[in-house]
Amino acid sequence: MMTSVDTDLMRVLADPLRLQIVTLLARETLCSTHLIEETGAKQTNLSNHLRVLREAGVVETEPCGRYTYYRLRPDVIAQLAGQFADLAESARTAADNKRACP
Repeated sequence: MMTSVDTDLMRVLADPLRLQIVTLLARETLCSTHLIEETGAKQTNLSNHLRVLREAGVVETEPCGRYTYYRLRPDVIAQLAGQFADLAESARTAADNKRACP
């Protein structure tokens, strides 16, 4: 049973704009132009956040003419969710464990 969560991935998703991007990509595959419209972020800022998400393996790209589409990798999100589920289960089974104070 895993009792820890991927802290690097949590750090990547902890940024509000990156979480917004992930939420949008969970609904549909979008190009950076769509993401700029939806988030109101500047193009350079959005590109930096997409690079971080891509390097972390959260999103993948698909070139389409002069545009690049971004797609969420659901397996990565599911793996993180599984780690949280394992953590919750560990907390349930350890609810009565209490270490004595010295």
